[in-house]
Amino acid sequence: MTEAQVIDIARETLWIVIKVSAPMLLVSLIVGLIISIFQTVTSIQEQTLTFVPKLIAIFVVIILAGNWVMNNIVVFMQELCVNFSNFIQ
Repeated sequence: MTEAQVIDIARETLWIVIKVSAPMLLVSLIVGLIISIFQTVTSIQEQTLTFVPKLIAIFVVIILAGNWVMNNIVVFMQELCVNFSNFIQ
């Protein structure tokens, strides 16, 4: 296994991690921003007010995008397993 192959596998792994975590992170960011604006406008300073909506939004995204996330991970793992013999040479 050459250094180029190791770097390529690491690059692809990081890309998959970013790609499958992006929907949850973006939804959490948007919900947090909306709740923060609401708190600023209404002068409510409750810490748990941001946590619960973010948690619910992330669960909804996981339910909606779970199939897509698992498909990406499975395809990546299948590619690694198929090319495993090339990696050990």
